[in-house]
Amino acid sequence: MSPLLRFAVLFLASLAVVRAQPAPPVAPPYVPKQSDRPMPVDGDEPGFRPLFDGRTLDGWSGDPVYWRVEDGAIVGEITPATVVRSNTFLIWQGGEPADFELKLEYRITAQGNSGINYRSVSVPDPVTPANAFALRGYQFDLDGRNRYTGNNYEEKGRLFLAERGQITRVTGERPPVIVAATPGGASGGREGWNEVHLIARGSTLIHVLNGAVMCIVFDDDAKHRPERGKIGVQVHTGPPMKVEFRRIRLKTGPAP
Repeated sequence: MSPLLRFAVLFLASLAVVRAQPAPPVAPPYVPKQSDRPMPVDGDEPGFRPLFDGRTLDGWSGDPVYWRVEDGAIVGEITPATVVRSNTFLIWQGGEPADFELKLEYRITAQGNSGINYRSVSVPDPVTPANAFALRGYQFDLDGRNRYTGNNYEEKGRLFLAERGQITRVTGERPPVIVAATPGGASGGREGWNEVHLIARGSTLIHVLNGAVMCIVFDDDAKHRPERGKIGVQVHTGPPMKVEFRRIRLKTGPAP
């Protein structure tokens, strides 16, 4: 057989082998995860339900001097004419969850000081007795200068339980025991909208901001730790400021 004929036979045989092989599977279309989208779509977050309808404060209770809805967000604002002497909260009226995950977005001005309270109880306000919206409980701290953002602070209670970047164990002694550091705790908030993910499971409390773990608390102080309670957002004493919250979602129950 001539070299040219041998080449032709081998070439045709190789074509037959290629044609006999099954076609490669077609990859299914990529469906972006929630983290890939600026806004949620139905079904993205199984188990989560909205706490805010984007239009009204239905289901929430607070002083209307400081709270309103604007452009699809809850707005808490202090002006020169409405400076507060005591921290005041907008409180969700839908229950007092124990184990849960809370997700929301917030935006705050440079002078702003705020927080997200959870497992909290309503308490009298000795400084401003007319303030019917004072809370005591865990707080995911927020501020415009990023001094405290991400900390776990117990409002009107045991104060700082963990600062940003810390993993702590609370035993009832002061201060809490620092057991490790979180890898993303140095980042803090950013200008514009920030994404909060707050996880409370038994005595473990995890604060996540923009995908980075800010702090973790193991609260072994059984005498003082709250097991369940109210959720609320805060305007803090201080200079005029503005804080906004939107896309507030809650999933209750223990981890699957």
